[in-house]
Amino acid sequence: MGNPFAHMELTTADPGAARKFYKKVFDWKLTVLGPDMGNYTLIDTGSKTVGGGMTAKMMPNQPTAWMVYAEVDSVKKTMAKAEKAGAKIVVPFQPIPDMGAIGVFIDPTGAGFGVWKKKAAAKKK
Repeated sequence: MGNPFAHMELTTADPGAARKFYKKVFDWKLTVLGPDMGNYTLIDTGSKTVGGGMTAKMMPNQPTAWMVYAEVDSVKKTMAKAEKAGAKIVVPFQPIPDMGAIGVFIDPTGAGFGVWKKKAAAKKK
């Protein structure tokens, strides 16, 4: 089976307006993490397999857009495969503390795409 979509993320100049809009349209639980986490908003869609987030733009010229993330076995290996296939690497590997890691690339057609590797659960003793 292929790699399932695991996460979607909105980058916008106005996360507050986005939260207000999407809360009216969908039955999502939105949780703002606070300044220490960049005021990132977690989106709980009620799904056990797919979640999401909202964040402010990281660069002034960054477009307002939704990006999807596919779940992978290895961010580093997948990013290498994407680059070999013609992608431009934007974020080669970024650990997300206590959660996992991401990578982001631009495919040859110009579309952004992310990959996600969930942190392995601690083994019970």
